[in-house]
Amino acid sequence: MHRQSVLRLARQTGAFPVGELPPPYLAPSLHFSLNRSPAQAANFSSTAVAAGQGRDLNKSRAVSAIHRTGPKFKLGVSKYELPKPVPRGEVERRHPTPDHGLWGFFPKDRQALSTPEYDVAHGRSWSIQELREKSWDDLHSLWWVCIKERNRIATSNLERTRLKAGYGEYESNERDRVVRVTQNGIKHVLRERWYAWEDAQKLYKDGYRPQNEDLPVATEESEQPKEPKESEEPTESEKSEKSEKS
Repeated sequence: MHRQSVLRLARQTGAFPVGELPPPYLAPSLHFSLNRSPAQAANFSSTAVAAGQGRDLNKSRAVSAIHRTGPKFKLGVSKYELPKPVPRGEVERRHPTPDHGLWGFFPKDRQALSTPEYDVAHGRSWSIQELREKSWDDLHSLWWVCIKERNRIATSNLERTRLKAGYGEYESNERDRVVRVTQNGIKHVLRERWYAWEDAQKLYKDGYRPQNEDLPVATEESEQPKEPKESEEPTESEKSEKSEKS
């Protein structure tokens, strides 16, 4: 049965009982209208009706990178002059600074890629016993020397990879390994000092105080010079001095 004829028949007769209705697959709209509860329907919008009237002051309206939409009007760059390239011969040459601090991150020949001869010419790493004898300032300075050296090695490795040189990788990695051993030794020494400071602080809080019982204590009797006893005989040097005076 057609939808319009079913609806017209429903209006004329008032309403159909559910048992008299045709099956839902024959008249789904009729069943839907009976089961549907009346509710107010409106378009989903939070903007007032008169809000769109007037001039649009939003300059970014309709500009979307997702939908590939641009502004409503054309934009020009005529207000700003474009820079003109300068010939290389007219550019003023910059003189390098020979004593610049950044040269410390390069080898002595000031090349980005170090040679294998330069990388292999290094000594051994610092031992832990040698580092224990250093002060805080010395360990701090040595640590940043290691950081600068590893930065230089990383710069050479990056340049070697870019140029695909094919040499010097073993020497560079071996030099970096020696520097890392020194850094691990510095960490070990600082960790020892930290634990020693923690233990000393804990002993002090527990009431321990260092005792000086083993050291000789100065008294008034020990400070006074001893007088020779009468029974003691004078030595030969004292006899000779007395004879010279007489």
